[in-house]
Amino acid sequence: MIRTTLATITALVALALPAAAADDVIAAPTLRASVAVSSDVVRVGDLIDNAGSAAQIPVYRSPDLGTTGTLTVGQVLSVLRAKQVIGVMTGDIREVQVTRLARTLASKDLEVAVASALERRFGLGDAANITVMLDRGISEMRLDASNTGALQPVATRYDARGGRFDIAFEISNDNSPTPTKLRFTGTAIETVEVAVLTRDIDRTELLKSSDVSLERRPKAEVTGEPASRDRTLGMQLRRPMRAGMPIRVADIVKPDFVVRDQAVTIIYQVPGVYLTTRGKAIESGAEGDTISVINLQSKRTLTGVVTGRGQVTIQGASQSAPMAPAVEQTSSLKRDEVPAAAALAQSLVQAPASAAHVAQAQIPQVRVSQAPAKSE
Repeated sequence: MIRTTLATITALVALALPAAAADDVIAAPTLRASVAVSSDVVRVGDLIDNAGSAAQIPVYRSPDLGTTGTLTVGQVLSVLRAKQVIGVMTGDIREVQVTRLARTLASKDLEVAVASALERRFGLGDAANITVMLDRGISEMRLDASNTGALQPVATRYDARGGRFDIAFEISNDNSPTPTKLRFTGTAIETVEVAVLTRDIDRTELLKSSDVSLERRPKAEVTGEPASRDRTLGMQLRRPMRAGMPIRVADIVKPDFVVRDQAVTIIYQVPGVYLTTRGKAIESGAEGDTISVINLQSKRTLTGVVTGRGQVTIQGASQSAPMAPAVEQTSSLKRDEVPAAAALAQSLVQAPASAAHVAQAQIPQVRVSQAPAKSE
């Protein structure tokens, strides 16, 4: 029994001694499988944990900005031994990847910075409407990761005639009081969104969705107010235009509802009377336009307003009525009132009516329309 107790105590003491000793031993240096560095050199402390006083010793040149390099474990250990770093624990690591951190500026970022520097200066407009083309054709630019500041323009030159720019920028650097300097040259022009024809269009055609696309064009190419795509649809051109031509507001008009020499319906309206007859247009016109027409029955030339396709309306009593007594009639009057309306038309067609004649002719109609309704 005593022997068993002594054996147990001895075993416990043996187990306790390594644990107590471990607290007094410095942790062994351990190799890392993946390393990210922001400086141009790789140090011992970047490659291994628990490097101690050797952490700041440089051992490799860093990969290029924004790239990753690979080292075998044998290569790393050989370099570390040369720096008096031994006893490195590698575990099952076979190679070490080293990545150089960087700040990447895409070409779009640079173009936006240039456009912002030129915004509302030198006769240019908003930055969103300035198209920038860099001379060097830069797809992207990589800077040290310590360059964390914004691109600040410090010197700007621009030639409005040729659109050439020369702009210097500075970026604040976390590792240095001296900012990083960048300089870009190229061309910057102000553009506008404008509707552009996709095919040749004649004046008589109505613009459809497939006939128009939206593009950005140099502002200097579009004299006058550019037309939006939505504004052009359903409209007509003032003149024939070729594919690729930008469309201005001044180039489009409402579609012609009446075409010259077209047969039209002439509508004559006075209070209480609505009469129609056949006619021919002397000129073309869109809805709301005032045009001249010929009454085919009376052969008189009249002036009216285009109110629909193939339809011209003449209102009031300022000119001769355009219909003869035998015309088609559409009236708001009751059946027993039509003869009176026909008499009115007869009197108006036979001779040019003065304002007094028309006023007298209208009196019966007013009285009729104002008469109390008969009870049934």
